[in-house]
Amino acid sequence: MSHADGYTSDDYTSDETDDAYDSDDGLEYGLAFDLQHDLTAMRAHYRSAGLSEAELTAGPYEQFAHWFTEAAASELHEPNAMVVSTADASGRPSSRTVLLKGYDRRGFVFYTNYNSRKAREIAQNPRVSLLFPWYPLARQVVVTGTAERVPAEETAAYFRARPYGSRIGAWASEQSTVVASRAELDAAYERMAARHPEGEPVPVPPHWGGFRVTAETVEFWQGRENRLHDRLRYVRDETTKSGWQVERLCP
Repeated sequence: MSHADGYTSDDYTSDETDDAYDSDDGLEYGLAFDLQHDLTAMRAHYRSAGLSEAELTAGPYEQFAHWFTEAAASELHEPNAMVVSTADASGRPSSRTVLLKGYDRRGFVFYTNYNSRKAREIAQNPRVSLLFPWYPLARQVVVTGTAERVPAEETAAYFRARPYGSRIGAWASEQSTVVASRAELDAAYERMAARHPEGEPVPVPPHWGGFRVTAETVEFWQGRENRLHDRLRYVRDETTKSGWQVERLCP
């Protein structure tokens, strides 16, 4: 289903199958093998200056702010795009791309339909992972933590700041449910637009709101030559003065 902030699915899934590998047709199998063989040679050689412990700020949120500022200044396309990974009660994972809409020392905030797959899974298992894939900078930030709903007044303040179309879309889309056609989705949008004309207040849907992810670990990954990447991870530790300790991970 359509994400109100521009992404087109709650989960990026594909209807394609592995027919080329399952088929007895040698041509199909050979084509698949050739593609796989080509993938083994596809790699970028990172030549960045690296990341040292001495460069890090006292806490991960400050370090994130520093890197995010650089990502935005480099004119990356949607530097606030992040992959949110959740798991249901049985441990089955799912991932999708959403947009970060706020961060401070309390955590990282995004908004969604509370009936969506991600929200249902968070209700069952609040432990989540966030991934910021800043590929052109050879950087990644990986967050693990716990998600909880933001207060209603915080959701309302953000909702009022959204474009009109996004507000109507939040009403029109029953996110993660099956829809018969695009025409049906467009018709739902038109019905809601007629009910709430542009220029008039659009109320916050009762099934829509934000989540704040409070970090337990935050890893800053910087690509380096020879696949010897720098991986520095903040781990929450209430016994230290800052509340965080830093670990270096092998790449």
